[in-house]
Amino acid sequence: MQSTDDSNGKRVVTVLARWGYAARGMVYLLVGGLAVLAAFGQGGGETTDSRGALESLLTAPHGRVVLGIIAFGLVGYALWRAIQAVIDTDSHGLGVKGIAIRSGLLISSFTHILLAGFAARLATALGQSSTESGNGSEGAVTWLMSQPAGRWLVAAVGVVIIGAGIAHGLKGWKARFHEHFDMPPDIQRWAYPVCRFGLVIRGLVFLMIGGFFIIAAYQFNPDEAGGLTEVFHTLQSQPFGPWLLTFVAVGLFSFGVYSLLEAIFRRVNI
Repeated sequence: MQSTDDSNGKRVVTVLARWGYAARGMVYLLVGGLAVLAAFGQGGGETTDSRGALESLLTAPHGRVVLGIIAFGLVGYALWRAIQAVIDTDSHGLGVKGIAIRSGLLISSFTHILLAGFAARLATALGQSSTESGNGSEGAVTWLMSQPAGRWLVAAVGVVIIGAGIAHGLKGWKARFHEHFDMPPDIQRWAYPVCRFGLVIRGLVFLMIGGFFIIAAYQFNPDEAGGLTEVFHTLQSQPFGPWLLTFVAVGLFSFGVYSLLEAIFRRVNI
């Protein structure tokens, strides 16, 4: 009986993990696609973060149904991230590197459960638009700075985000995701370059966001903190801004494809 219960539990976690990867993929496909359109002023697209991308579904046919599906998937993803961190499903260990990775998984779990709640509120018509609710990064930094040693807490978050960015970049550059995939060779030929590009670009975005947090800590100014929207605005303000924005947007779209491939081919070890 115990073995049957364990098997059923593992099956449920596997389904939730795969649903979660798919939900994350859908979010990044929206973020990247909207940013590509915005780069050259096409189709009414606009640069936005994950919350803004979810809000864009409100005007789509059956958008609230899709939001509900994504919300449930993000809950599953948050649960899977927590399991990865606590049980150490990928054998990261208790060394400095392992603890850093597992801490990042816990942070990912927390951020995705918040995003799931936002999607659920939109799906049930109880959500508040991101423009009305303010910048999430600035709000979080304002709260952190009000705590004892708040400036150092903000700087520490920035360092963790930069560490995650480096880890993503290396994972993509060296194709370290290969050890977790059961993917046929004929699919690998086209999928692996897409996965590598998506991971490297997401790592670059994390480096920029982490830098924003450190600048905010140094200047003791929450307004200097920023998330994905600020990354897009920074890129747009540079020479050749539309091309830089397009490059990063395509990378984030590729990360969405990578997440969808994880939903199908990733080994879920429990």
